[in-house]
Amino acid sequence: MVARRRPIRIAIVDDHPVVRDGLSALLDQEPGIEVVALAASVEDATTVLAREGVDVVVLDVRLGTASGLTALRKEAARSRPSVIVLTAYAQPQYARAAADLGASGFVLKSAPVSELVRAIEAAAAGDTFFEIDPSAPQAMGPRALEVVRLVADGRSNDEIGVAMGIAASTVETHLRRLYERFGVASRTELATRAMREGWLGVPTDPGSA
Repeated sequence: MVARRRPIRIAIVDDHPVVRDGLSALLDQEPGIEVVALAASVEDATTVLAREGVDVVVLDVRLGTASGLTALRKEAARSRPSVIVLTAYAQPQYARAAADLGASGFVLKSAPVSELVRAIEAAAAGDTFFEIDPSAPQAMGPRALEVVRLVADGRSNDEIGVAMGIAASTVETHLRRLYERFGVASRTELATRAMREGWLGVPTDPGSA
């Protein structure tokens, strides 16, 4: 008689109880998967990542006012379970940040459960599964991205122009195009979205859900 392979032991980290508990119920119905831990914060995520007996952690990017990715920074990749990053954001910046921090997968919350199961199985086998290509190019050109970076730093149009060696009127043109492209109405909204969605690097303060 062939011995039955033990199930893949899963931990789910998500700050929304309905999402967390619903996902747990769905995954528990999958053959070969067992949910062994649930968590809701970056602190809990760090504990789960250091816990023995967990094979794969499904980690939400947004945990309250913090980023789940900060938990990956705190725990060395070689000593933690495989991690699947789960998010509502389809930006390549998130996938790239997850890959850079050693995640084994990246799955959108809009994906069917079967996609998440595929990612979990791949991670448990030592492979990777990224629904968004982490090597995809930036959504903006370097000059537009630098404008956003300086706006997020609180610089005025004149200060941005001096820093970039362009006229303030050119800065205004960049901002107008960015407002139209991303559906925002102010510098504050642009900076907030940039920080929340990780345009400027690893998102560290994604804001409230």
